[in-house]
Amino acid sequence: MKKQLIFGAALLLSGCAQIDNYASVVRHPAPASLAGNWQSVGPQSELVSPEAIASLIVTPEGDTLDCRQWQRVIAVPGKLTLRGDDYYNVTEQRDSYQLEREGQTLEYDGMTLRRVDKPTAECADALAKKKQVGTKL
Repeated sequence: MKKQLIFGAALLLSGCAQIDNYASVVRHPAPASLAGNWQSVGPQSELVSPEAIASLIVTPEGDTLDCRQWQRVIAVPGKLTLRGDDYYNVTEQRDSYQLEREGQTLEYDGMTLRRVDKPTAECADALAKKKQVGTKL
């Protein structure tokens, strides 16, 4: 418990945090306004191509899957965490991205995502594979 408090304090004080140990990141349950499937809206400058699609899947428990697709699918599991009043997605690759929701859009990693009913078929497949290998998603 002390480690988590010290880690949390260090994150708050550092502003932009470097995650050294993904396992030490505290997963926070997602509020209903963030839980669900989010997908990029049109071309995004942060993606490699105008045809590329970015998706973020957030479970009510706070597990995430950052899924980006163009010529292949890159899906990275993560955890939703809370720093102050702000939510962040911390991936297994130790990247940290702030989530800023406004209405039906979500600002994430320099992209604008909108809520969708279900993920793309490719991201749904990646999600199923992550579940098969024991990821909490």
